[in-house]
Amino acid sequence: MLTSLHIKNFKGWKDTGKIRLAPLTIIFGANSTGKSSLGQLLIALKQTAQSTDNKRALHLGDDTSMIDLGTYQECVYNHDISQPLDISIEWDLPKRLEINNVLDAQSYNGDALALDVVFQSDKNSQPKVNSLEYTLKEKGTPSLTTKFSYSAAGKPELESYPIKLVRNMGRGWPLEDPLKFYRISDQSRARFQNADFLADLALQTEKQFSRIQYLGPLREYPKRTYLWSGEYPENVGQKGELTIAAILAAISRKRRLNRGENRFYFGFDEFIARWLKDLDIISDFTVRPVAEGRKEYEVIIKTHKKACEVKITDVGFGLSQVLPALVQVFYCEPYSTVWMEQPEIHLHPQVQANLADVFISAVKSREDGKDRNVQLIVESHSEHFLNRLQRRVAEGEIAAEEVAVYFCRKAGERTELEPLRLNEFGEIENWPENFFGDEMADISARVVAAMEKQKIQNRE
Repeated sequence: MLTSLHIKNFKGWKDTGKIRLAPLTIIFGANSTGKSSLGQLLIALKQTAQSTDNKRALHLGDDTSMIDLGTYQECVYNHDISQPLDISIEWDLPKRLEINNVLDAQSYNGDALALDVVFQSDKNSQPKVNSLEYTLKEKGTPSLTTKFSYSAAGKPELESYPIKLVRNMGRGWPLEDPLKFYRISDQSRARFQNADFLADLALQTEKQFSRIQYLGPLREYPKRTYLWSGEYPENVGQKGELTIAAILAAISRKRRLNRGENRFYFGFDEFIARWLKDLDIISDFTVRPVAEGRKEYEVIIKTHKKACEVKITDVGFGLSQVLPALVQVFYCEPYSTVWMEQPEIHLHPQVQANLADVFISAVKSREDGKDRNVQLIVESHSEHFLNRLQRRVAEGEIAAEEVAVYFCRKAGERTELEPLRLNEFGEIENWPENFFGDEMADISARVVAAMEKQKIQNRE
């Protein structure tokens, strides 16, 4: 699970400050304030880690990638490529990592890993890693630090503490530039007798970014039939286009989940159907083949108990928009981080509120008797969602420290992210001005308009 993120000189962000990321993190803010760019950067790092091009330090995207952020110059704050782009990210490890120094048999353990990467523009205006630093931590205290950087003369350097890297005799070749943004090359590691552990750090980074999933704000229109030939998709797709395939794949593998400790387990399809009913969207939900032995499937809905069965295309648009969000948070693999934009789009206010219960359940759900440890980072505009979340904190359904709430706003040419202090009673202690618009101004203006209209009517 990601625990913190700190970004400098990216898009509208001069400096985000250190962002605490909780199991359930919610980001609010006006349009065009830079909320989405935070998630976009994580997706750019993910697609870089998954790229086959080891020489590309940062894969900003193209027509075939998950996301396309344009040129490097377009990504840097104020388009000033003389500025460094600095990204610091920290995450908890699913299993404690043990690093052994082969020269003295000393071991260094950690339950968390931090990565700080500084990019600089090269002569072709492309991003190049200027420095790369790993910090292995045990209960918040650094136990091992390794850093790649360049000297004032431009010579690459690699150092580590408390493990001191020892050169191999006869291997005096120069260090290579890092591969992608996080990996020291095999040739560079072979220069030392005890640098093999650097491959373990890179592997942990690859695993972490493989667990990041993204669902965009606009989902695909529903279809009358869906094709599925047995594949098991990684996620529901950025537009939810693989949602039905994901449901069928989960059914085929007989996945069973519950909503939290000491709760009943259900098969994946029934689990999703029960949530749709509890969201007060429909009464019954089924995915079935159009005929035996066929690859075509249809989604059948009953809007209420006595209603006729209809296809998903024949009910309100809101169902097809919320279904990918609902499936994604329970379909993703354990220890996943799901970044999601506007899951409440096209939903009635009551359903928006109920969606908070879904997400609380998602971070507490269990599968095969084990906690799933899923993390959700949600961009939202919904006051109803926040109100329900505050209520559940007050009721003890989720602890205040398991939730992080932020307000994103413009401050001149910069964007600022203000953390909101949510206490154990569900109260936000530092409400920002105009958090959900100027409600009092609207009320006041309405009263004044009514009084003026009454005066006119009285004169008549």
